[in-house]
Amino acid sequence: MATPRRLLPSISLLMGFESVLRTGSTLAAAQDLSLTQGAVSRLIQNLEAQLGVQLFRREGRRLVPTENALAYGRDVAKAMDLISRASMRVRSNTGGGTLALSILPTFGTRWLAPRLPRFLAQHPGVTINLGTRLRPFDFAEEGFDAAIHFGEPTWPEAGFAKLFDERMVACCAPGFLASHPVRGPGDLAGLPLLQLETRPNAWAGWFAHHGVSASVPLGMLFDQFAPMIQSAIYGMGIALLPEFLAKAELADGRLVDAWGGPVPSAGSYYLVWPGIGEAYPPLVAFRDWLLTAVAGGMDEELLAW
Repeated sequence: MATPRRLLPSISLLMGFESVLRTGSTLAAAQDLSLTQGAVSRLIQNLEAQLGVQLFRREGRRLVPTENALAYGRDVAKAMDLISRASMRVRSNTGGGTLALSILPTFGTRWLAPRLPRFLAQHPGVTINLGTRLRPFDFAEEGFDAAIHFGEPTWPEAGFAKLFDERMVACCAPGFLASHPVRGPGDLAGLPLLQLETRPNAWAGWFAHHGVSASVPLGMLFDQFAPMIQSAIYGMGIALLPEFLAKAELADGRLVDAWGGPVPSAGSYYLVWPGIGEAYPPLVAFRDWLLTAVAGGMDEELLAW
């Protein structure tokens, strides 16, 4: 059933509303949109008339958003972002379709990037647009066609394919290990331990695997693996890293295994996609290629960074 026209304000009305809500005044919104202040005021008045709802209270020269405006603004911002993404996809489509892919930052730069040229060479008509997300999200709201996710495949109404399990290695700089001798896993409890904020129990799992009951001290906290790796290289502590992400540094000696070798992680890597997009041709092509790449390993590319 078609949506009633009165419930579909024009883009210009929505842009005026969003700008006033974001900037806090019609004057700032006018500068933001390259319009006159009077034009912006008329946009707000016309939108309120069309919706039949007051969006701003006039307090002197100020416009104070109502609760309705704040709630409506969140939805409008999401909708305009989706329209913007869709427009960008249409502009960048070279004939084979566009895949909007969410990736984990360090996974994207260290695992996917060295392999992605092979996919693009095999599928020259497909365009891939990448965005980074650290946690699960709503596909409908974000507008992605797929995501590479770590953890468990618990996304609602989504399909998934397991890529590989993860193994963790306690890594540090050779000089750090030389000045902080480690004779057993328990010795690590007294050393600076670098931690990832999205994996607060990683070190506890590592100690438990080695049969050590240790109260893990708080150390430096990172939001991504990439700066943690660099901090470990510069001797700032011991980092618990996925083996595949630290492979190059372990191979060239910038990092060494502090103790015990790789241990199983609590999660795995998955390709996840919305159920309604299961047969989307760019996704099908990428999924088939990615699973083949995982099965083949292609470790030579990792060591070429």
